[in-house]
Amino acid sequence: MRGVFTSGVLDALMKHDFRFPYVVAVSAGACNGLSYMSNQPRRARFSNIDMLKKYGYISLKSLVVDGTIFNPEVLYERFPNEIIPFDYATYSSNPAVFESVTTNCLTGRAEYLSERFDAQRITAIAKASSSLPYVAQITMVDGVPMLDGGIVDSIPVLRSVEKGHPFNVVVMTRNRGYRSSERDMDLPKMIYRDYPRLRVALRHRVKVYNEQLEMVERMEDWGEVLVIRPQRPMEVGRMCQDVEKLERLYEEGFAEGEKFVRNYRL
Repeated sequence: MRGVFTSGVLDALMKHDFRFPYVVAVSAGACNGLSYMSNQPRRARFSNIDMLKKYGYISLKSLVVDGTIFNPEVLYERFPNEIIPFDYATYSSNPAVFESVTTNCLTGRAEYLSERFDAQRITAIAKASSSLPYVAQITMVDGVPMLDGGIVDSIPVLRSVEKGHPFNVVVMTRNRGYRSSERDMDLPKMIYRDYPRLRVALRHRVKVYNEQLEMVERMEDWGEVLVIRPQRPMEVGRMCQDVEKLERLYEEGFAEGEKFVRNYRL
């Protein structure tokens, strides 16, 4: 739900028709990024805020019944095909390259996946990139078990550099100076026991994430990236359902996106 900030930023960019030749996104950012690539302003905001209470797609009931805290039928079937139809035609005709980050459960490494035309594969990749460990089911993409890309590459700026883009705009959902205070720890043997390399990645997740935060701040200081981020500590958690807090976060993202466009064009 912290991705609501990103949806605000992207709506501001769409308002000013501000486009990039290459976009790489991870987790909730991958879902928001799809609406940016299909040029559908407020679509992500509508699904993340307006439809949250109506459809109740975050619940412990869903975790018990479907093995995921997010209702997969609502999010990945009804939303894109019925409630807020995804514009596959516009997305497919967009000349920009769009990649979503997933974690390969067999290798414990990041995968950077792209699909332009196959609707089912587009959905599967987005679902995999957003499949949080422990509270979502493993998602199969091309027959390979995948989970949330944020496990191993939460801020994929180096992927963009490797693809030939030396200067990047990075949208983050944490204020500068933030570091995760969570602790890495060994997992009980029964958790992901069939995926030993995934278990290794999960044991180092917090350390890797904090190192990426430090890296982005260094790159920002060196003038290699421009970062769009919240200016104050985040009050929205991963599973937040407080519509007022989400609305404030969206508006903050929109304002920061407007500021970016204004300053960039100066």
